[in-house]
Amino acid sequence: MIVDDEAEILELIEAYLAGGAHTVFKYGNPSDALSAPLETFDLAVLDVMMPGMDGLTLCRKIRERHTFPIIMLTAKDQDADKINGLSLGADDYMVKPFNPLELLARINAQLRRARILPAPGGVNEPSGVIEIRGLRVDGQAHTCALYGKEVLLTPTEFSILLLLCQNKGKVISSERIFETVWGEKYFESNNTVMVHMQKLRKKLGDARKDYVQTVWGVGYKIEE
Repeated sequence: MIVDDEAEILELIEAYLAGGAHTVFKYGNPSDALSAPLETFDLAVLDVMMPGMDGLTLCRKIRERHTFPIIMLTAKDQDADKINGLSLGADDYMVKPFNPLELLARINAQLRRARILPAPGGVNEPSGVIEIRGLRVDGQAHTCALYGKEVLLTPTEFSILLLLCQNKGKVISSERIFETVWGEKYFESNNTVMVHMQKLRKKLGDARKDYVQTVWGVGYKIEE
């Protein structure tokens, strides 16, 4: 699903995605997008700056019921705008003007993380069940449960949690988390990991256990 009030942007993205064997549904405003069968989509690309309801509000409304990946398009190259989008549930963002090929690569990366597309070379995400103090993470089924109750995580949140669980007891740096999960080079003052950690902690929601611990100046860990 692509939502943007600029027809040229919609046509450009559709042209590149259709060439990559994706089926694209275009919407010129958030209201039409919300009226669509959202449960049928695998991923959404949302423009931030739109008249009426903006993309951030649309992102928040989608996240109330759906966990498929969301990529935000913004004309503002400012940390505050990026953090706001990530805090509302976006998985990634790109700044306009953007390279369509890079957007396609990011979409494919998100779909692989969500297990919609196979990993390059046929490599699958590590399987197996990890249990830590009432937390159960199944890498093969791509599910998470806390004391038997399912925890709905976005593909990005799940990938972060799985990485920490696979390295339980070890401190994993923000740099390693970012480069492993996003597949890109980490750059200084990148707040992406921090924002996703805040969302992950909120969803786990058990202050007594404090599953994801911050080791200041080093990174994050989950204790056995």
